[in-house]
Amino acid sequence: MNDPAGEHKLTARPDGDSLRLSGELTVWTLPQLAQTAPQAIRLDNVTRFDTAAAWYLADRAAQGTRIEGLTPQQQALLDTVTKALPKPDPAAAPCPGWRALLERTGQRVVEMLAFQRELAEYLGRFLAAAGRAIRHPREFRLTSLVHHCQETGLRAVPIVALMSFLIGVVLAFQGAAQLQQFGAEVFVVDLIAISILRELGILLTAIIVAGRTASALTASIGSMKMREEIDAMRTLGMDPDMVLILPRVLALLITLPILGLIANVSGLIGGAIMSWIELGISPSMFRYRLVAETGVEHVIAGISKAPVFAIVIGIIGCHAGMKVGKDAESLGAQTSRAVVNAIFAVIVIDALFSIFFAEIGI
Repeated sequence: MNDPAGEHKLTARPDGDSLRLSGELTVWTLPQLAQTAPQAIRLDNVTRFDTAAAWYLADRAAQGTRIEGLTPQQQALLDTVTKALPKPDPAAAPCPGWRALLERTGQRVVEMLAFQRELAEYLGRFLAAAGRAIRHPREFRLTSLVHHCQETGLRAVPIVALMSFLIGVVLAFQGAAQLQQFGAEVFVVDLIAISILRELGILLTAIIVAGRTASALTASIGSMKMREEIDAMRTLGMDPDMVLILPRVLALLITLPILGLIANVSGLIGGAIMSWIELGISPSMFRYRLVAETGVEHVIAGISKAPVFAIVIGIIGCHAGMKVGKDAESLGAQTSRAVVNAIFAVIVIDALFSIFFAEIGI
């Protein structure tokens, strides 16, 4: 900062390792001392001394410079400024290893509970939007539902069918290698049918949909959040729950059971082909064994999981999209988090279903 009128004068005279000042030490003359770093500063004949000068001297004193020659009034101002300077918070004492572990664990538990509460909120918003659509059908966007059914269901058919076909092939091949040792090759049909119809068909389909659709939901809603389109919807009187959440979750509810059935059929076809090649079990024998020994309860147990998987995947994807901030880094982080959370939730729910079905005898 320079004095435009040139009225303020400061003389700085080096004297060994010290600096002697005389004249006016104010905000106008401090730039003359900006590059100096003496071991001592002596105020021999300073006629004017302001708060900026006191702050400069307090800063130099904190770095080890000696301040000499202050008048009582200057010393009082320096003491006042020194007391007013912000002081850094003292460093927290390091916690013991076990205490730090417990603290981190507690923080993760609290974050998990907060996340579950937010998911419950979005589930309630979806149910409220569904109830509103039933009461006011004209507000429901059928075109949006059809579009999302195509995106989440129809476009996922090739990858789901191929995955299930290969799973059936692997099950038949591995089962044949083990059962041939006991002469029980025919039971490979039971192994394939129960594994695919009850667990692997719908589980792997849900995992694929979780990775494919949860990321797409987060990216689409998150990009709208970044461009402030959701705020524009509210300004125009449009409910984001009706426009964004309801069609996407309903599309998953409709398409995931269908994809599960496609996965079951494709997996059985793959297992039948490999059983024919590896064990010589003809398609007619495979079909007979499948119908005779595999109950319909296995199909029901598998497909009944699909609506729960669909709601969980849709809610997690929409929630992550709504949590996106204003930058692209937030969009990427929420997309990755949505995929991980959706896949983890699908696996946990499948385990809970398995325990439930075992307890009730299905």
